[in-house]
Parts: sequence; structure tokens; C-alpha cells
Amino acid sequence: MSLRESRDARREEAIYGDPRTLRALLARIHSLAERLPRRLTLMEVCGTHTHAIGTAGLRRLLPPQIRLVSGPGCPVCVTPVGYLDHAEALLARPETTVCTFGDLYRVPSSRGSLERCVATGGRVEIVYSARDALVHAESHPDRHVVFLAIGFETTTPTIAAALAEAEQRGIENFSILPGNKTIPPALHALAGDRDVQLDGLLLPGHVAVVSGADAFDFLGEHYRLPAVVTGFTPADVARAVLELVTQHVERCAQVVNRYARVVSGPGNRVAQELVARYFEPADADWRGLGTIPGSGLALRPRWRERDASRWAVALPEPREPAGCRCGEVLRGVIDPPECGLFGTGCTPATPVGACMVSSEGSCAAWYRHERA
Repeated sequence: MSLRESRDARREEAIYGDPRTLRALLARIHSLAERLPRRLTLMEVCGTHTHAIGTAGLRRLLPPQIRLVSGPGCPVCVTPVGYLDHAEALLARPETTVCTFGDLYRVPSSRGSLERCVATGGRVEIVYSARDALVHAESHPDRHVVFLAIGFETTTPTIAAALAEAEQRGIENFSILPGNKTIPPALHALAGDRDVQLDGLLLPGHVAVVSGADAFDFLGEHYRLPAVVTGFTPADVARAVLELVTQHVERCAQVVNRYARVVSGPGNRVAQELVARYFEPADADWRGLGTIPGSGLALRPRWRERDASRWAVALPEPREPAGCRCGEVLRGVIDPPECGLFGTGCTPATPVGACMVSSEGSCAAWYRHERA
């Protein structure tokens, strides 16, 4: 083996894990699956898992007794149209700049997108973090800068940290449009959804780093639904699938942490306390799942002057893109190719729905990795 081939092999192993480990895990899954009384539907609740599964071709490597479906693990995808409409309306205010993550830039709204607003004079800045938006506000004191605060438990602490810094440094022209969501309430909704009929969950390791694995114990205790917190290599995913299949064969239902190298039971207390200082639970709208009680985060009354929704703006009636079935994909009711627009009217180059726009979207992952 040449030096270059050896280096490439080490790089692939760092990304994908030891292929021998993956083969051994898949062999055990195939053997155990023969003892299943019926086909299992397992949902991965993380966009990064969806892409890891697609990249490694795991759906094709698993036995036919196991079906993997994608869930609401992409924060951009679950952000409702009304939120985008609100962001666009804020752009119409005098001297206002909207800062956003890049994935949200092209997501369709009721009347267009943030990208189209720029074409008509709107000021939109793509940033990599809430702090980047804060820096932009500090360097443009003549404008009010609104950061589009979306994401799950992983992102929210960084937004809270930006708010803390804004307060400490007296940067008054910085606000957020709250849109953050929390995963456990969404899983409550999915576990009780008769249209989905899940047999197990691959839980998001990124989220669990902050929330802790204990936050998901209700799945086993209340719903008798096996679940596994896992990492993001193909071997991590296969190990989680093996755990879920084993629990079904043994007729038990537990929440297991298979990502203990970074996830603890109680989670990151410092991050949790920082978020709790600025945010409180609130009802939130999810694309495809509707309004889920207590699944969102609103700024506490003390910090409402940082809430861009305090400004009265005219909003249209929210309207989803015609023909888009992103909401059903996010609930695991259909796979992306079952949408009539997939790969024809809706592609990464010409996306119709949020699931094709976002880098973590299920439709984008299937288009890139799993087209026949």
C-alpha cells in the first residue's frame, strides 16, 4: 500500500470507523433479525444520522426486516412557513438587518424566501453563529440586527451566550426572533401518533450532550418504546440498530446510552442553566407536526426587549409550497421518493420544500446518497 493509500485509508476509518467492526455488527443484526416476528420501523431523529446512513448505504445493508425512516431532526426543516414570513416582514422595517444561518436563506416562505428579499433590497447577512450576528450589530450601530434563532438544544446555549454578551457589553441594537425548539416534546407527539407506528428511535447524540440521556427515559417508561442515544459513524448507527433489534427480540423497552464517550445522564448543567436564564418553555409550531405544547423556547419577560417579535408587522396567511410533502417526511409517514416532486420539480438546485434545502434535510440526503 502506498503512503497516499495508507493516509486515505486512515482518513476513511476516522470518518466511518473500522470497516471490520461495521461488518461484524451488520452480521449480528442480520442473524438476530431472523427472530423478529414482523418488520420493524426505526426512526433516526437527527439530520446528521440521516446523512451518515445515506453516505454509508446502511439502508441497503440492513436486512429487509428493518426499515429506517427519518424524523424531525432537521431544525431548518421543522421551522414553519410562518416563521419565515415573520423574518421577511422584519426586513421591511427601516434600518433592519436579518442575520441567519445559511440553510434558512433559501427555504420557501409564503411569498418567496429570504434570498428573494435580498434581490428586492432586503439586508440579509449569512452567519455561522449568534455571536457573528452580535459582532455585526456592534459594527453597524446605525442598524437593528435581528438574528433568526432556530435550532435544538445544541444551538440554544450559543444563542443564550450571545444574549449574555450583548447585555454585558451594552449592545442594544441586537435582537433575536425566537424559533428554537426542544426534542423531547416532539418525541412525545410522535410516540403517541397512530399514523407513524414506530418500533424504536435512534436519538440525537448532539442534543443529548446538552439535554442528557435521562431526558428521554419517558420513551421506555411511558410508551414502552426502545430508544438509543448514539453517535454518528456508521458503526455507531449499526450498534444502535442492533440494540433496538435486541430489545424487540428480548421483549423489553429501555432508553440506552451508546454514546457515553460524550453524553452523560444529566447532560451539560452549565449549558442548561444558561438557557434557563434567558428562555422559558412555550408552545411551538412544527412543520408537519403542528403545535406541540412546551416544545418551543420564548425569551423570559426580563429579556423581551431582545425579542424581535415585539414589533408589529403585517403577516400573510401561512402557505406551504404546493405539492410538497415535507411534513409527512418529517413524521416518518413517507420516505422522500414517495413525494411526487422528489427529484423532478424539487432538487437541491431548485428546492420546493425545506427538506430539500437544508444540508440536514431528509430529502437532500436521499437525493444525494440514495437515489436508485
